[in-house]
Amino acid sequence: MNTINRFILKSYLPPFAMTFVISVFILFMQFLWKWIDELVGKGLDTAVVIELFFYAALSMVPLALPLATLLSSLMTFGGLAEHYELAAFKASGLSLMRIMRPLFILSFVVSIGAFIFANNVLPFTNLQMLSTLFDIRQQKPALNIKEGVFYKEIDGFSIRIKDISKDGNTLNDVMIYDHTDQMGNTSLSLAETGTMTMSDDKRFLVIELRNGKTYKEIWNQEGAAQKRPFMTMKFDQQIIRMDLSGFSLERTDQDLFKDNHQMLNGSQLLAYIDTMQTELKEDKVNFYPSLRNAYLNKTKYYWTLNDSLKKKSTAGTMLDSLDESTRIRTAEMAINSARNCKSASESKVNEIEAQQRSITRFEIEFWRKYSLSFACLIMFFIGAPLGAIIRKGGLGMPVVISIVLFIIFWVLSITGEKISKEGDIPPYLGMWLSCAFFLPLGVWLTRKAAADAALFDTESYVAFFKKIFIRKGANGSTNDSSMTSYNDQNHSDHEGPSGM
Repeated sequence: MNTINRFILKSYLPPFAMTFVISVFILFMQFLWKWIDELVGKGLDTAVVIELFFYAALSMVPLALPLATLLSSLMTFGGLAEHYELAAFKASGLSLMRIMRPLFILSFVVSIGAFIFANNVLPFTNLQMLSTLFDIRQQKPALNIKEGVFYKEIDGFSIRIKDISKDGNTLNDVMIYDHTDQMGNTSLSLAETGTMTMSDDKRFLVIELRNGKTYKEIWNQEGAAQKRPFMTMKFDQQIIRMDLSGFSLERTDQDLFKDNHQMLNGSQLLAYIDTMQTELKEDKVNFYPSLRNAYLNKTKYYWTLNDSLKKKSTAGTMLDSLDESTRIRTAEMAINSARNCKSASESKVNEIEAQQRSITRFEIEFWRKYSLSFACLIMFFIGAPLGAIIRKGGLGMPVVISIVLFIIFWVLSITGEKISKEGDIPPYLGMWLSCAFFLPLGVWLTRKAAADAALFDTESYVAFFKKIFIRKGANGSTNDSSMTSYNDQNHSDHEGPSGM
């Protein structure tokens, strides 16, 4: 590796690492804003939150790489052009493509790495993240007992506490209904004071009641319908342990999520797509024969196969040979058969549409792995020449331009995906829509930068419009002078003869 390549790479790698971290953070914040309501108030362990955030950040890598490539290449070449280092390279006989070559090779490697990550690592990451997120959404809110309100989130108990101390331990005027026997409100404990603590393993809520009474109805299985004895117990101290296992995070078997399109690699997606397309084709081919066997062959015109049909009719149709009651039953059966056929057809159409939507989702996920990886290469060919043209480095103008371009890229990606899901365009076309838009732009910017075109030089545009207006003014003045000379000449012609 020569000195120029090392210099270019050293100028590019630090901005790339910095912008990649910033991009992941920005995209992660979008994830956090979306799911923050599901995370707050659940009393999650720190390890669970860290695990969720880690996998969520990893899932943002395929989308963060194109943005980081665009921003870092724009910053690098903008800084080189701003400090006239790019001009020095060109003065030494190096073309822009030669200067871009080491970063092109690096961007190509990044694109390959992005595809490998999206194909092998991302399915596992999505499985861990989405399964954890599903378990969190199913979990009960954290224990939050409020004053003067019945709290019923603990299985088997209903609690009302009039006053709770600031430390959350001392209780006054406590009422607890015990439903653990599954017999309704048959056990009630009242106490003047008490304390509330958690067990060491956080599995039980321990409430110690003082100076109270317990009221309980005694159910006798034999004479429950006739009499229900009532028992009152007075106590100085009573300890109630409440199981909090319902508040712990229960992990769902991840095998239930493995068939989701986001948890599959490219080869698995193709296998699922091929299987579903084969099943869909077979359903379409076998639908009409099954419908005919179900509703037509079974009837065989049951009501019409009677002795009256076997009679020869010389006038009218076959129905005319039937008596009125048989004719009515035949018509009713034909109407019911038609309705059943229509209902079965509509149900099958809905089923086929659902299968097609499922196939489309798998195809979208398959092409997403390729389009986002190839976008890293496209973004380099946009950022590098654009930085050489605008000649601004740092985090000012490059950041603004990169954000605008990436928003356009992301909007096109979402639009193409949405249109594909609706079935208006094929999935491959929808997922490559953003790349198809930005690829010609990258080629055009590269050609302009190689030709040293001043696309963002305001002075060149001002000079261009000045030339246009001056040219128009010159043409106007020329026409006025010609008209003046013509009028003078015409006036002299008139004076000459009269003077004579």
